[in-house]
Amino acid sequence: MLLQVKGEGRYKNMSLAYYPEMTLFSTNIKFPDGDFKGEITVTHTPPDVEPRTLIVPLQPETSDLSSIDIMIHDSPTTGYNMGDHYNSWFSNCFGYSVVFAYIGSNKRTVLFPEAMEHPQQPSSWLSSITSTITSIIGREMKVQGEQIAFHDCASYLVVNQKSCDAVSAWLPEDEEMDIVKFRPNIVLSGAQSAWEEDYWGEITLSIRGEHEVKISLLHNCIRCQSLNIDYSTGNLGTGKAGKVLKMLQKDRRVDKEEKYGAVFGRYGFLKGEGGIVEIGDEVRVSRRNSETTTFCRWFIYPEVIQGISIHN
Repeated sequence: MLLQVKGEGRYKNMSLAYYPEMTLFSTNIKFPDGDFKGEITVTHTPPDVEPRTLIVPLQPETSDLSSIDIMIHDSPTTGYNMGDHYNSWFSNCFGYSVVFAYIGSNKRTVLFPEAMEHPQQPSSWLSSITSTITSIIGREMKVQGEQIAFHDCASYLVVNQKSCDAVSAWLPEDEEMDIVKFRPNIVLSGAQSAWEEDYWGEITLSIRGEHEVKISLLHNCIRCQSLNIDYSTGNLGTGKAGKVLKMLQKDRRVDKEEKYGAVFGRYGFLKGEGGIVEIGDEVRVSRRNSETTTFCRWFIYPEVIQGISIHN
């Protein structure tokens, strides 16, 4: 994860929506093999400049690294500051001070209610925040649900290729929507129509016909202006390619809790035993919802979190 240094001990989380120049970085992973512990090659390719590369160990040694507190969507965790060698390389690329953080074995708690085994949400949270702080601090909460690393909201983001094709139809004939801009880690082809994923509640992947992996799809993915970025320049795109989010907001405001949010894709979590999936594996929709779900997170406010004991 990258963080911009804002002052002594102050950092700002970096994401594409607010730092479009991050699209000029690409990564290539070499996985562990024998004594080789694996590495990531980061390549920076700004326009009209020779590419630069940085090699990062896939599992860095953390014993000599300083820790750094990180908060993402009200869910706190601790990362490791990777040090001057890596920080200087990224800082030189961006032109301002940046910290490169590694999460190690640390995790963040997922704040979707369905992902928590015993979510305890006070009624009328916003209206009663003052009166409930004491009772929350005085109560030990046992949260034994999903945990993630520096992901945005969930372990998996599943999208429908036909929905991407539908977005491409909004663009000029010589342009296609790059599905990479939706940042999915599972892309499904073969759906009967665009947007049918709004009702998918679970998918089952068949691994070489021998083992099944189930992914529960709990929430919609609400989109941001990162869809408008031109990945070749690191700036907002021109023409209709720079207005994809606006076009989505016209037709894809289908989440009742996110009145102005544009939906594309579904957040998911592994159910039961996992496995190694490959391109071409067969997938079926093993559960469909009767109505669309909503993007709903149970927010734990920073001023309250220090008084809560969370057991993982």
